[in-house]
Amino acid sequence: MNRNKNYYAILMAGGVGSRFWPVSKKKLPKQFHDILGTGETLIQRTFKRLSKLIPEENILILTNGMYNDLVKNQLPMVTDNQIILEPVMRNTAPCILLSALKIQKQNEDAIMVVAPSDHWIEDEDAFVNDLQIAFDACQRQDDLLMTLGIQPTFPHTGYGYIQHKEQTSVINKVVNFKEKPDYHTAKNYLSSGNYLWNAGIFIWSAKAITAEFKKHASAMYEIFAEGKSYYNTTQEQRFINENYEDAENISIDYAIMEKAENVCVIPASFDWNDLGSWGALHDELERDEHENVIINAKSILDNASNNIVRTLGNKLVVLKDIDNYIIVEDEEVLLVYPRGDEQGIKNVRNLAKEKFGEDLI
Repeated sequence: MNRNKNYYAILMAGGVGSRFWPVSKKKLPKQFHDILGTGETLIQRTFKRLSKLIPEENILILTNGMYNDLVKNQLPMVTDNQIILEPVMRNTAPCILLSALKIQKQNEDAIMVVAPSDHWIEDEDAFVNDLQIAFDACQRQDDLLMTLGIQPTFPHTGYGYIQHKEQTSVINKVVNFKEKPDYHTAKNYLSSGNYLWNAGIFIWSAKAITAEFKKHASAMYEIFAEGKSYYNTTQEQRFINENYEDAENISIDYAIMEKAENVCVIPASFDWNDLGSWGALHDELERDEHENVIINAKSILDNASNNIVRTLGNKLVVLKDIDNYIIVEDEEVLLVYPRGDEQGIKNVRNLAKEKFGEDLI
């Protein structure tokens, strides 16, 4: 497949991954780990996947300033001009607008995909095919905003949903974006047949998305439009450092997608997992006959089931009468936590910070 010089990607890699604590920490978050045990980190796998369609030099990495060296070490083919460093966290809308303006200055005809750096996609060819369909649609209609929605497999309460018109083609008009539902509402979404999980993968022309920001988030647009003369120059980072924190802390969904009119979705033809937690990882990795997942460890298991175990240095782990637990260690922390309450790991992480300081988180 030819890599079109007008195709660009924004790889978002600034998150901390707090639900993967203690392996994912502020100094080394999950996107820079080989979480899946494939020999590649999540950001390396995502970059490689996007480069099947997009020229490597057109893939921009958007991350926190503290991860600049990590990005350079793990993606040595990336130049300084491809790395956008956020001085502070401001959610997804500001970084997407900044990236779009930077790309638009470089190429007025640019079409871009925005993708998280830490998702699992098994059928990468299907992903590339869906992405190509979206790029083609945005070339035909340059004011279109596209997203890839994931076919729901169960009533998940941890994802947002995309409601679309009854499916009549590969591309469907979006009716509404829905916040994370309760279980009863999620069941109704599934039974209705026209709701998809919101994976946070967006495709649009740089012109289209900047126009939508000008229309729906004019204050933010004005902040970043003032920097046009600095983008892709040695003065770019100074401008970002001086102005970025003035932008509203808001997601692209709230700022733009819920307000825009020309929004369409492609129901994805690939399997997907946002790898948001240890439980999500358990679902994707190979399990033994008792549904245990063992990573970087040797094990002796007696009446143990549904556990996920990850150690350093291939340690021997012995479990007896243990069911449905997360057992994870790093150099400083050993976590033994019930899988059924894994959302509470975020709270434990915060408690560790309060009692023992920043170094543990």
